[in-house]
Amino acid sequence: MSRQLNMDTVRQNFWKEEYLREKMLRCEWHHKYGSMVKAKQKAKTAAHVPLKLPTLPPKAPLSPPPAPKAVPSKAPSPALEAPIQSEMYPVLPATRALLYEGISHDFQGRYRYLNTRKLDVPERRYLFPITTNFTYGWQLGPPVKQELVSCKMCRIESFFRKNGAFALLDPRDLAP
Repeated sequence: MSRQLNMDTVRQNFWKEEYLREKMLRCEWHHKYGSMVKAKQKAKTAAHVPLKLPTLPPKAPLSPPPAPKAVPSKAPSPALEAPIQSEMYPVLPATRALLYEGISHDFQGRYRYLNTRKLDVPERRYLFPITTNFTYGWQLGPPVKQELVSCKMCRIESFFRKNGAFALLDPRDLAP
């Protein structure tokens, strides 16, 4: 269907008056009720302001027990001392120097730094477990290699059928 454009002067004046009338009604409404609407909006936003909790200062680290005088105390390494605001131990200077040698595209720079940093266990990188996933691997120690036992008994005692998928059931295949 095509659009009908039967606009003569009378019809144009009608639409002009309608438009001006609606415009005047909106201006009158805004003049009459605008301040009430703004007050309601301010009250509504004030009611939805989230409660801000005060920030607590970080706890001071516990002082270590006094060491016996007979044993000379070793100075702690800079890798194990951590600033209070950080959740990670500081990086050793030798590892940090890797950042500035070459570019990652050539497997140097940031690439070597991140791979070297990744080799450290999480206990040497972080002060405490940051996420719940850290608790699964926290303080496990070095991985222990288990030798695979290749005995015939291990292969027989499996849940697979020994005679194939379509063979009749063997009594050894059934659970006791």
